[in-house]
Amino acid sequence: MRPPLARHLLFAAALAAFCPGAARAGDAPGRIAPAIAMQGEPALPPDFTCLPYADAHARKGGTLHLGAFGTFENLNPYGVNAGDSAAGLAGPVYESLMARSFDEPFTLYGLVAQTIETDDARDYVTFRLDPRAHFSDGVPITARDVIFSFDLLKAKGRPQQRAAYGLVRSIRALDDHTVHYDLAGANDRELPLILALMPVLPAHAMTERKFTEDGLGVPLGSGPYRVAQVKPGQKLVLRRDPDYWGRALAINCGLYNFDQVVFDYGRDDNGLFEAFKAGLIDYRQETDPHRWVDGYDFPARRDGRVAVESLPLGGPKGLSGFAFNTRRAIFRDPRLREALATMFDFEWLDANLFSNLYARDKSFFDESELSALGRPASAAERKRLAPFASAVRQDIMDGTWAPPRSDGTGRDREMARKALALAGQAGWTLQNGRLTRDGRPLKFEILVVDREQERLALYYSDLLRRIGVEARVRLVDEAQYQGRRQRFDFDMMIGLWQASASPGNEQRMRWGGHSADQEASYNLAGARSAAIDAMIAALQAARGREEFVTAARALDRVLLSGFYAVPLYHSPAQWIAYWRRIAHPKALPHYAQPLFGDVLETWSETRSETRSPAPDAAPAPH
Repeated sequence: MRPPLARHLLFAAALAAFCPGAARAGDAPGRIAPAIAMQGEPALPPDFTCLPYADAHARKGGTLHLGAFGTFENLNPYGVNAGDSAAGLAGPVYESLMARSFDEPFTLYGLVAQTIETDDARDYVTFRLDPRAHFSDGVPITARDVIFSFDLLKAKGRPQQRAAYGLVRSIRALDDHTVHYDLAGANDRELPLILALMPVLPAHAMTERKFTEDGLGVPLGSGPYRVAQVKPGQKLVLRRDPDYWGRALAINCGLYNFDQVVFDYGRDDNGLFEAFKAGLIDYRQETDPHRWVDGYDFPARRDGRVAVESLPLGGPKGLSGFAFNTRRAIFRDPRLREALATMFDFEWLDANLFSNLYARDKSFFDESELSALGRPASAAERKRLAPFASAVRQDIMDGTWAPPRSDGTGRDREMARKALALAGQAGWTLQNGRLTRDGRPLKFEILVVDREQERLALYYSDLLRRIGVEARVRLVDEAQYQGRRQRFDFDMMIGLWQASASPGNEQRMRWGGHSADQEASYNLAGARSAAIDAMIAALQAARGREEFVTAARALDRVLLSGFYAVPLYHSPAQWIAYWRRIAHPKALPHYAQPLFGDVLETWSETRSETRSPAPDAAPAPH
């Protein structure tokens, strides 16, 4: 329940007296508070003691063993090559100014920053740091560290950080523990929250060279864990910092319960599964439906030492799919993209290969109020989209469009006829068994990184061959795959556009026209659309929930009309398995999976006995 308004005002007044630096900002009076929500008010009162989904009495101690697929090349989760970074660093080692509650769409509570101040227009934001905060070497965190982190990430961070931080007019220290950002003209109501999620790096121990080049240097953070051991590409060990400054904060209540967290990396998922069965790994999130149905009938599961759960996934479902690189000339016509998407036979695939466990991806905000699917556009949406009349298909505007359904036989001729008709509108014709235009056959490459992607791509390639399209599948190693993705050197590859309950700045990096040619951005499809840019701007400027939902649905309609990807599928539930020596609280957050980050933040040990792997236990995977 939300506290009465009077209680908020009294608490804010007390904090204002405590934070004289904020009053010297010279801006219109704002509101000082220990939390901020993207829309509306934070759900928890200022004096909350624990997050609703955390167990205040969780047992502390023990070691958590996790398996991680692939490898890692650096310990910097914030650089351009963060895709190669080790797991478990953002949060457990590096802390941000504020932290999320996953029970709310997008609400932040104080962490390194004790309070946040902003005005109604969100034209500025001021953070007052907790004077108790310090790095793991004992050096206090000050405004200098915040400004250093901002400048470094703005210059050398990931593209989405550089884009967001570039909207800030200026940053300055009001005193050793107060930092003020001028956001005038940004017209982005999410920006104060994005800045609140900025990691705080140590100015006394970090340099630009270390950030960009010293990939395996042991990081220095302010979080509850320190990096205790590194075997490059194979193992990472985190150990609890006995002098962690924030252990008594309400936002940390019931979190980070293990004394040690060990990540063992494996290049083969079957090897990781065998390690889990042998008791060398404590927790596993399953993604293979065949294994989920048939693979968990082993002794430890039968005798109750291993638990399996199918947990509901709250919040919007995003979209995964074969992304068209519209920078390529052959993919610039959305009619051809729709034609190729029409050939994907989800119904046969789900029934014959996935035991009917999956649901088709249908919207970029699927299964939520933000989705346009099945909803006719409201008057407010139509007004928002009016300047871009050609950007939204009529059936998508009317809410009558849905991905095509096959007859499930695997040889649906009607799908092929529809696909050829759409391709014909784009100037492609079937001649001598090949789809051609101006005498040139349609052929392209599908880039994949593992055997699972390869199998799916080969299946799709076989379907496309039925309409005369040659889609070659190319499997490459992780390093080459990431390099080509960052340079946009591909025709088609699998993309994942995860959705949150509060979409915002990330949409600019995924779909904004300015990011289409920005190396390493998430704009896989190379989308460039004035309509998309306008809808993202409306999303970021929305003040109330109704205005926000209107902008999100309008954006969804424009993206769906662009046919930027061949929609794939998702699991309606999260499949997890774990040894009963660990456990999660009974209450689960509404907007996140139980595995929030990489260390199972709310989980804890259930007993103290030393682990005893099965006699036939295989060595840890590498």
